[in-house]
Amino acid sequence: MRVLVLDGPNLNLLGTREPGRYGTRTLAEIRSDLERLGADLGVDLTFVQSSAEGDLVDAVQAASGSVDGVLANPAAYTHTSIALRDAFLATGLPFVEVHLSNVHGREPFRRRSLLADVAVGVVAGFGPDSYLLGLRGLVAHLEASGR
Repeated sequence: MRVLVLDGPNLNLLGTREPGRYGTRTLAEIRSDLERLGADLGVDLTFVQSSAEGDLVDAVQAASGSVDGVLANPAAYTHTSIALRDAFLATGLPFVEVHLSNVHGREPFRRRSLLADVAVGVVAGFGPDSYLLGLRGLVAHLEASGR
């Protein structure tokens, strides 16, 4: 099984970016945790991080046909990107939306996701564990759907 892990803007700054909200773990450390879990689950992971919306859209389009699903933390693009939503719809790739913080307990504009209703599921508020929980959920979904 192959999964694309897609990370949006400013996630490359994890570890130093608002550590009170996002913690002190870096994106590299989160990726290492995911690689360990992926190995246990028999999942081959590919990672893409970009602060450019078009790069994320391109990554989803390029992944079509080469991965079974996507674990996505679109970050701020969660609330603004119709283009990313359209890329997921166009490719039909199943994905789980993940967030480090509880977006529903934050500013009103962060409580709306343009992706959640087309996602397999959403995991938010568990810090770096959101990624691990999301990967487990995505793999279970893919296995149940025969992918």
